[in-house]
Amino acid sequence: KDGCSPSGQCGCCTVLVDGQPRVACVTPVRRVRGREITTVDGLDTEVAAAWAEAFAACGGSQCGFCTPGFVMSLYALWMENSDPTEGEIETALQGNLCRCTGYEPIIRAAKAATTLGSPAEDALTVERAAMTAKLTQLRDGKRVDVSNDGSRCILPASVDDLADVLIEMPDATIVAGATDVGLWVTKFLRDISPVVFLSHLEGLRQIDITDDAIKIGAGVSYTDSRKAMSDDYPHLGPFWDRIAGWQIRSMGSIGGNIANGSPIGDTPPVLIALDASIALRKGSTRRTIPIADFFIEYGKQDMDQGEFLESISVPRPAKNAIHAAYKISKRRDEDISSVCAAFNITVEDDIITAARIAFGGMAATPKRARHAEAALVGAAWSEPTLIAAAARLGDDFSPLSDWRASSEYRLQVSKNLFRKFWLDQQSDAANTRLSA
Repeated sequence: KDGCSPSGQCGCCTVLVDGQPRVACVTPVRRVRGREITTVDGLDTEVAAAWAEAFAACGGSQCGFCTPGFVMSLYALWMENSDPTEGEIETALQGNLCRCTGYEPIIRAAKAATTLGSPAEDALTVERAAMTAKLTQLRDGKRVDVSNDGSRCILPASVDDLADVLIEMPDATIVAGATDVGLWVTKFLRDISPVVFLSHLEGLRQIDITDDAIKIGAGVSYTDSRKAMSDDYPHLGPFWDRIAGWQIRSMGSIGGNIANGSPIGDTPPVLIALDASIALRKGSTRRTIPIADFFIEYGKQDMDQGEFLESISVPRPAKNAIHAAYKISKRRDEDISSVCAAFNITVEDDIITAARIAFGGMAATPKRARHAEAALVGAAWSEPTLIAAAARLGDDFSPLSDWRASSEYRLQVSKNLFRKFWLDQQSDAANTRLSA
């Protein structure tokens, strides 16, 4: 199905990989070796009929082109949560576009369909253990190296083997989630060979939480990192849900979002504000640098040939720190940022003692607002202080104009976010007092 020419934005081609939704159009087949794939055709007959009847009864049917994708996203939600709220349904459908019906009848259909049975009794659930055992047998712990018609793809046996592969082939294309590289192929017909796939490497998909930090493997997806990040930083839950749609969040990796060096990536400003560091590896040599130092200039990062991003370390929340993150885009859901901002302010006895503020979309790289930070430190925690600091953004950034936003708009909205940050904190404080 080709609904978005294909860029992973329409959701028509949604399938489940190990139970999580993915868009098939930008998923290389080698990326899903040893994984369970479910298409709409593979749903249990009774389940598929029940969902179809719910869509028809509630007026949620479209021309038929998009409906299978909606069904797959809602089926994935039902498997996780058999009684979702309307908000949870809306979040599950962020990656599915409807041009015919409108979302209200689709949400009604979703509510009706989720009452039609139990996920525990679903045929796919029942057979999953047997299927997992069969797939496990395919994972023999050996490197896969396949060549065909001059193209070559490699699935390393382990993270150590990945390090060896990149020493042998430092110019290879590294593919984690394929949400970016996949577009090189579908949009630009680019030859990405030789290509090295990472998504199967469990050593890059670990999350370790210590007293001091949250350590996230570079291959961890947005979906899988959400809980760990939002447990410590609750403001990141809603922010994480603004990153693309559920299908892309299940595919895209945190490490990939950093390593591609995009000035409009969603996670780098947040991680810079939180003073995160990244571990880079080349062969058996590792080094750790602040993520803020990784981005040198547009298209250039502090990474040698043959080196790869292994993990990200995020400090646990500091006492008296106040956090926020904002994404400004033309569409609320599933859109690229025009401006992304993250705040990390420490306040003691109503005085700002530390400030880290980072922006994306304001420069050739994601970067800190140093002049604005300096204007905050030592000043009173107040709205006038934040507004005065916002006035210094012109010393920090000279944003470009493009089809997403003009330079003037980007600068003005960035200043406005300082006031929004203040107002949000006052609202949170008032709600806390009321609940107490």
